[in-house]
Amino acid sequence: MGDTDTAGERAAHGGDGGGAALVDAALGFVFPAALRAAALARVADHLTEGPRAPAELAADTGTDPAALTRVLRLLATRGLFGEDEQGRFRLEAAGQALRSDVPGSVRDAILMLTDRTFWLPAGRMDHCLTTGESVFEAIFTQPFFDHFAQDAKTAAVFHDGMAAMSGVENGPIAHAYDFPRTGTVVDVGGGQGGFLAAVLRAGPGLDGVLYDRAHVLAGHRLGDDAALAGRWSTAEGDFFADVPKGDVLVLKRILHDWQDEQCVGLLRACRRALAPGGRVLVVDAVIAPDNRPHQAKDLDLLMMTSLVGRERTYEDFRALLAEAGLRLTRVVPTPTVLSVVEAQALDDATGTDGS
Repeated sequence: MGDTDTAGERAAHGGDGGGAALVDAALGFVFPAALRAAALARVADHLTEGPRAPAELAADTGTDPAALTRVLRLLATRGLFGEDEQGRFRLEAAGQALRSDVPGSVRDAILMLTDRTFWLPAGRMDHCLTTGESVFEAIFTQPFFDHFAQDAKTAAVFHDGMAAMSGVENGPIAHAYDFPRTGTVVDVGGGQGGFLAAVLRAGPGLDGVLYDRAHVLAGHRLGDDAALAGRWSTAEGDFFADVPKGDVLVLKRILHDWQDEQCVGLLRACRRALAPGGRVLVVDAVIAPDNRPHQAKDLDLLMMTSLVGRERTYEDFRALLAEAGLRLTRVVPTPTVLSVVEAQALDDATGTDGS
């Protein structure tokens, strides 16, 4: 660490063959670690009234002043916090979503994505390369969702985190797709109900069913919106076995959790539950056939290390749907990283639309 020649200077002289950039990339994990530390300490919540000295801020957050300064100094390089001439730190516009008390807060999403259930398996990605299998069970002794079902604290981190991620994207997705004016929308594996609520708000003539496991439904938030009163119900069960009947069946961030054969089984259950003329909507990322950066490619590696599923391409979705007796009719892009993959039932005998 005694080399005073900076990475930028070495790169400018062309003497490192790009090595400095790779070293910088290898240090990239430090940023989410610092982001998690600040989120856990709720630092952003304590900076709503303006700049504060590290000692004062540390006293309110239960942290060490020197360590807090070092963490905020790194986060300030990404524009989340700022530091004035007196050494006081302030919350910048880019860091507002770190607050827990604002619409669009992603604090819970950050805590989920940096939780040990994702962090530890990602650090052992080499296991996946050599075995082709998730490393989650080798670390936690049981599969991903079984672990959550038996660990209420970890499950809460996951479901609150997913709700926070969804809170940013639900409205834009609900408005990007032209849902029917009337009918029943079933949100299969819909978690706390955020997306279903957004769909019902966008379509006042629709009714909805939130379908998930009992322990998940216990935390649903549909009752928080008086405007939706009388238009929703919940149903509990195993979506691999059976799905409530509806006109539109939604699978949002579900298929990417599972292997192809499990997805086909789930889609077949949806096919059986479709009303005549109904649609199955798979709301997931669709990986483009190129090497441009896309968040789905990062998420794909989390699926590989912690779960058993993956993000998929257009052709992947087309093949899955076809095997389940469904035809991919169109892909609707949204302002988020997700797209709406629309499918219609096929008649087994004729191969035509069964509506």
